[in-house]
Amino acid sequence: MTRELIPLALLLSWVPEFCGASPSQRPNIVIILADDLGYGSVGCYGAAAGAIKTPHIDRLAQEGIRFTDACTPSSLCTPTRYALITGRYCWRTSLKSGVLGPLDPLLIETSRPTIASMLRRIGYSTGIIGKWHLGFGVGVRQRTDLSSPLSPGPLQVGFDSFFGIPQNHGEWWGIYVDNEAVWGLRSTNHVDYPQPSYYGPRFMGFDAPQRDDWTAQTVLADKTVAWIKRQSVDRPFFLYFASAAIHEPITPTREARGTSGAGLYGDWIRDVDISVGRILKALDESGFGDNTLVIFTSDNGGHQVDAQVTRHREVPPPYTFVMDAVWEAQEKGLKPNGDWRGQKGTIYEGGFRVPFVARWPGHIPPNSESGQMICLVDMMATLAALVGAPLPPSEVGGEDSFDFLPALLGKAVTSPSRKALILHSGNGTFAVRKGPWKWIEGIPAKAQGKMVPKGAEELYDLSHDPSENDNLIRSRPGVADELRAILNRARDEGRSR
Repeated sequence: MTRELIPLALLLSWVPEFCGASPSQRPNIVIILADDLGYGSVGCYGAAAGAIKTPHIDRLAQEGIRFTDACTPSSLCTPTRYALITGRYCWRTSLKSGVLGPLDPLLIETSRPTIASMLRRIGYSTGIIGKWHLGFGVGVRQRTDLSSPLSPGPLQVGFDSFFGIPQNHGEWWGIYVDNEAVWGLRSTNHVDYPQPSYYGPRFMGFDAPQRDDWTAQTVLADKTVAWIKRQSVDRPFFLYFASAAIHEPITPTREARGTSGAGLYGDWIRDVDISVGRILKALDESGFGDNTLVIFTSDNGGHQVDAQVTRHREVPPPYTFVMDAVWEAQEKGLKPNGDWRGQKGTIYEGGFRVPFVARWPGHIPPNSESGQMICLVDMMATLAALVGAPLPPSEVGGEDSFDFLPALLGKAVTSPSRKALILHSGNGTFAVRKGPWKWIEGIPAKAQGKMVPKGAEELYDLSHDPSENDNLIRSRPGVADELRAILNRARDEGRSR
């Protein structure tokens, strides 16, 4: 997998002179990223109380702000994680569709500015705990290569420390990573673990403690609490907690099992909320609660099953196939993505609309709400404004990131910072949102450059048709032309900021 390099001259031309508060006065920042958690899967976004209870996430909304039009740039996880960290749409990289495989190299160029490197440069302690899914090294890794450092990785793109899962907690690595090494690696011997992974292949055979998928979320929360308690009041910190839940396999912990009214899938959602509660408690007990911006969101929409779709697939016991668990939850009253059409991976709103709540006592008004359209790719510019750090030139980094700090702080906003948003589905199809309109190009990545299939384009007025049922492409060609031009300009110029 090839990667672009940022020209050295551009990097050398960016010599930021940081301003704003001193390090001791800057807020701590915690981003909690759930995995595959849809818009309708938490209480404060309308989840049925009989199916789901999320008191800790709801508490964040009550004590802070809730965004009703927060979007991910992709409806899959790797592209959203790339955009969150870099402020750049992932489709500008070599990854034009899908996600990285377990053995793929690092997708982020080590020369590229990131949220973590930006904050570390001005004195922040930076850590990531949880799911990485952005690759390691510079070439495709061999299954037999058990001992070489997992580098470059998180530590080369701005993080001081990393503990977590290489890809998904059901993949065939079967281990945790501690900074640049397999956690607890005892030797380079290959060990045969006969139990197949959730996805089918046997585990890779590291001679190290094997990850138990049913306790993974607890292990990650334990490590997060310990990390918070090691921090000092004399130095601000940035923590990125990337939850294993609620990505498949559906493996609720013992603490969560049986606590929802929506079966295993609902219990797995409860695990996200339990982790949020533990993080908030650790912040309060360590004296950080009042000076910490806590943001909770998700990397894309959730699964949502159509009654006509075949749901079942055989998975190794004792796992349950995700679609079977989702169907059970829906039968018990859960609407994972609320009323939005589509699900994870699709080009429709159910793949992109996510919960987004933020709390910063004394700065964000409690129980507030914003309808401004924001995107996770905007976190870099927004946090730069928060801490007084200038963004790099758009030729260097943060190419697609817009500052929504006024809206985050609950201030009246007469003109939103972001006028348009480009969305990208799992198969590489583009869409553009502007105002009430959403235009879908309708060409998967592998078909780019070929003749547009007849009827592939779609156009919806989300203000009147949030379910994306009434395709207006033939009756409003001028709107489609305007949104198509926005996409083409962003492609041609290499940036949208």
